[in-house]
Amino acid sequence: MSYFTPQTLPDALKLLADGDMKLVAGCTDYYPLLGDGPATSRVLDLTAIPELRGISRTASGWSIGAASTWSDIIKADLPPAFDGLKAAARDVGSIQIQNAGTVAGNLCNASPAADGVPPLLTLDATLELRSLGGRRLVPLSRFITGVRKIDLRPDEMVLAIHIPAISGLANGHFIKLGARKYLVISIAMVAALVVLDDAGRIKQARVAVGACSAVAQRLVGLETALTGQNKASLKDRTDLWSKHLGPLSPISDVRGPAEYRLEVAGELCKRAVLGAMAGSQEGGDE
Repeated sequence: MSYFTPQTLPDALKLLADGDMKLVAGCTDYYPLLGDGPATSRVLDLTAIPELRGISRTASGWSIGAASTWSDIIKADLPPAFDGLKAAARDVGSIQIQNAGTVAGNLCNASPAADGVPPLLTLDATLELRSLGGRRLVPLSRFITGVRKIDLRPDEMVLAIHIPAISGLANGHFIKLGARKYLVISIAMVAALVVLDDAGRIKQARVAVGACSAVAQRLVGLETALTGQNKASLKDRTDLWSKHLGPLSPISDVRGPAEYRLEVAGELCKRAVLGAMAGSQEGGDE
């Protein structure tokens, strides 16, 4: 095993171009996955590269450095649209894990139950990938291609996650179900983002479900059906939530059977959307 800790982005890209490198940052997934076995790969630690840290406002929206931690997300001054992402950050393991684990690492691990994916999908996140050969932008919806599978070439690394500008009236929410309250892998989870009009009706809705298919997914049909609805009408629409779960394909495992996951997903969609609506109304009263 060889362990490299470059101090600059150009040095990291040169090392990566040599091939056969395992990229790490917080290592909260890397070392546990080794189990009792030794690390045999060449490891490229990205944590010392300044360009990979920080959360900033840009001309076109927001930029989250790939090595930014979940604690960075929690502490950042972000608009209400990011409330779902902040809630997910608080659910990523313990505080020690939040201090070390990185946003890009959570995405690159490509677990179906990765907490960061659904809220970032509702934010229309795009990943900026870099290599010595240049730069690529890949929407998060296309970056994760399957269980532990991502669209990242051997000579590329994630430089940043970009979020396009969004209405100041947008509010995000995130909720997940596990076997216990803390330090748990999800049975199902949902992120929602809504924008309300002056009458309290949904003007725009985005809903993403995780841990209920190989890759977390936006429910476009549900998003369309939610447009024009208000809080009172949604509470009465018991059929609406289960009607649009067709894209999901949950599995049965030790955390729960597929049928239960699907039933839970509908209820979590309802709670996440209503939670986002409540946040929007609270923000509008300030």
